[in-house]
Parts: sequence; C-alpha cells; structure tokens
Amino acid sequence: MSDVISVTVNGEERSLPAGATVADLIRELGLSKAACAAEVNKALVPRKEHGSRKLSENDSVELVTLVGGG
Repeated sequence: MSDVISVTVNGEERSLPAGATVADLIRELGLSKAACAAEVNKALVPRKEHGSRKLSENDSVELVTLVGGG
C-alpha cells in the first residue's frame, strides 16, 4: 500500500497522504475557516462527516466556498 494517494480536486490532480480525510484536504488548502461544501465522487459529504470521510486513490473531490460581495 502506498503512503500517498492521487485525487482530483476541483479538476486538478493532487497528491495527499494515504488516510487523508476531507477535513485534512480542506485544512491543507487553507479553507478551514471558510464555509465549505464538499462532494466526493458526486456525493455530498455533510460537514459533520468531513473528519471521518477518508479519501481514496482516484477520488474526485469538488470543494465550494461561499464568497460574499455586492
């Protein structure tokens, strides 16, 4: 088993440590303070599950943050 997995995040290939969770990815991207919705393989991951939802090789992740403006 590899120590690194490859996932696609918002259309870009990214390497993460094996066993990384959605919360780990959000933290690594500097989005932990933002309201952030996550989808893995086209399935919504509720915020309360971000810390327990592990990512796997070749997962496709979409992250969306809210941006205010006027």
